[in-house]
Amino acid sequence: MSTEGPTSSPTEPPPRRPKVIKTNQQQVFLYVVLTLLLSLATVWGGRAMLHNSETLTFAVGTPNSDEALFAAKLATLLKNNASRFRIKIVNNADNAKALAQFDRKQADLAVLRTDTKVPLRARTLAILEHDLVLLLGPGNKKIKSLAELKKKKVAVVAENESSLAFVRSILDIPDGPDAARIQMAPQGATLDKLFAPASGFGAVIAIVHASRAVRDKAYEQVAKRGGFTLNAIDEAKALARKIPGISSETLTAGTLSASPEIPDDDLDTIGLEWLLVAQSRMSASTAGELARVVYENKSALGLDNGFASRIEPASVEKDAYVMAHQGAADYINDDTKSFMDKYSDLMYLGAAALSVIGSIFAAIYAKITRIAPEKAGELSTAVLDIGERIEHAHSLDQLECLQDELEGILRGAVIGLRDGTISTDGLDTFKLGYEFVRDEIGMRRDYLKRHCGEADKVAQDTAPPQQDESKIVVVKTAQSA
Repeated sequence: MSTEGPTSSPTEPPPRRPKVIKTNQQQVFLYVVLTLLLSLATVWGGRAMLHNSETLTFAVGTPNSDEALFAAKLATLLKNNASRFRIKIVNNADNAKALAQFDRKQADLAVLRTDTKVPLRARTLAILEHDLVLLLGPGNKKIKSLAELKKKKVAVVAENESSLAFVRSILDIPDGPDAARIQMAPQGATLDKLFAPASGFGAVIAIVHASRAVRDKAYEQVAKRGGFTLNAIDEAKALARKIPGISSETLTAGTLSASPEIPDDDLDTIGLEWLLVAQSRMSASTAGELARVVYENKSALGLDNGFASRIEPASVEKDAYVMAHQGAADYINDDTKSFMDKYSDLMYLGAAALSVIGSIFAAIYAKITRIAPEKAGELSTAVLDIGERIEHAHSLDQLECLQDELEGILRGAVIGLRDGTISTDGLDTFKLGYEFVRDEIGMRRDYLKRHCGEADKVAQDTAPPQQDESKIVVVKTAQSA
């Protein structure tokens, strides 16, 4: 008679796998969307930082004036080159009103000639053009000095009335009867007509763009007919020192005419400059970038009539009539900061910020998408559960099942530690629990072995003796009828 209880299936159970946290698909989708938004925001922020659009107001005269046509070319150039600058052109009745608008801080850019009143906050970005003062006499008559003109009727050939006031100033003729002898030449009047006896003009002072003078064939044609004589202004250097804004110029031989050669030798005269100016409050980076665009695109900015075809850097001297803008001066002197110099600090801060943001998103990603490792200490619960079931094992077969289950947990823990699905957190607790239950199973096994041995012995002692059937004789009894 066996005292063993019901036995469990000897089949070995599969190793217990660590629990995992299922990925939430909505959270993954949200993370992907946030990551894309962060990337777009970063790219947009960087682009905005480096290429943020800036609109600059350019005050000019009438739409057909040289400064207005130049402003239009500059605006087109910036647009075609995808520059961050945009030019807004504002037309006025004349350039004087445009400068007044600039002086009221209603414009960022303007063009001025150095004989005009210079706004207090104007700073030069570039020299666009030079105007030459040509002193012309009829036929072969020489004019030895400007003082001779005070007794003559003089025609001023120029584009605007401001040149008339300039000529009177260099001749030192005050307002009054004498000033009337200095007159603006009629529109469209040629040198032949001005020097005709009927006109009464004893001299002509022409104020022309230097770039236009070298292209104008009219001087050569009139010179071939012996119509005028180009005279030097010997007082050029004295006038340049005396009157602010005037520059001393030198006309090289053959400037106005190659055949006949006019002048036949280098000749001194005076001139004026056309300046592209900006507000002094304009940032150095903006002014420097504008100056760079203007200097590097001279050929594209020149007008068909020659204006601004020989753009020059602004004068960076401290005694310049109109001081150069600091940004333009830095570019001219090659003192402009490189990209790294200007943005290195900002780049470091940006990199640090992106690192923090990236770490946060990486943590979120790991939290919602990665299989969360189970702590080794959490397996101790399953181990102790086996320990509680040991006392209910009444047979060696049941005990072996518990032993196999315990070993399965151990194998699962080892595999999990290798794969990273189980962390080492609480590993000592698990080891302690495993060793405790393992020892309990061993003691229970010894107990069951002893108990089963004693039960078998008692059963053998109490069992009735068996008879030897070989010695039994069967006796048949006969019955009487």
